[in-house]
Amino acid sequence: MSDAEDLVERLRSWLIRLDTAQVAVSGGVDSMTLALLAGRVLDDRARMFHARSPAVPDEATALVEQIALREGWALNILDAGELEDETYLANPYRRCFHCKSHLYDALATAGTGTLLSGTNVDDLGDFRPGLEAAENFQVRHPFVECGIDKTGVRRICRHLGYSNISELPASPCLSSRIETGIRIRPAVLGFVDRVETLLRQELPAQVVRCRIRPSEITVQLDPSVLSRLSQAATADWSARILDLAVPLDLPTAVRFEPYRMGSAFVPQA
Repeated sequence: MSDAEDLVERLRSWLIRLDTAQVAVSGGVDSMTLALLAGRVLDDRARMFHARSPAVPDEATALVEQIALREGWALNILDAGELEDETYLANPYRRCFHCKSHLYDALATAGTGTLLSGTNVDDLGDFRPGLEAAENFQVRHPFVECGIDKTGVRRICRHLGYSNISELPASPCLSSRIETGIRIRPAVLGFVDRVETLLRQELPAQVVRCRIRPSEITVQLDPSVLSRLSQAATADWSARILDLAVPLDLPTAVRFEPYRMGSAFVPQA
């Protein structure tokens, strides 16, 4: 038995014991992989839930809908309501706690069954206030309970026939691009999604972050992509980004820098 087969069997044995399950599917590799296997193991005893929101990239929603059709999921699209919460909109340091609280409350209201998330072992060492919200709603984390890390999740995903999804880079919600303390505005989330989509398509680049700081818009790219970007190309991109930013009363300075993990909560020096 291969490593991937062993991981799949470990997770299958965990899932099969559930009567019914409600899987939160964001469109990232972790939640998609969990949903893929849960759907195949539990069939109609698993219901998939995706929250459509300005904070969720359009590409993520489109991917979830595409795979749901292909796999025959009972997909439920919902509005978790976080953008109606003034505490969330104020963008505090623990914004993710409020977001996940709304999400899990919406899932718990929408049906019955064990609530599942795609959290994996590697996530436990990060700052994730959302895990506290998950605990409040008795959400279970199959990858964690089965001792599976991110590498293992990607192996499972490839084994299930979705190599394209297994290679997806990490992509937190769009609100994570807004520096802590800057108010969340749906129009600005749309701007971030538009800029990142253009950069991914035209450069092309796998990892792109368009971050909103108090005095500038920071564009983070794969170091290899950034090193190939000429001064003229950088100036052209800055102008294009500002054309989109000015009507939204965003900062009028654009800076390019290498992507670095963990910078979502780091104020600009």
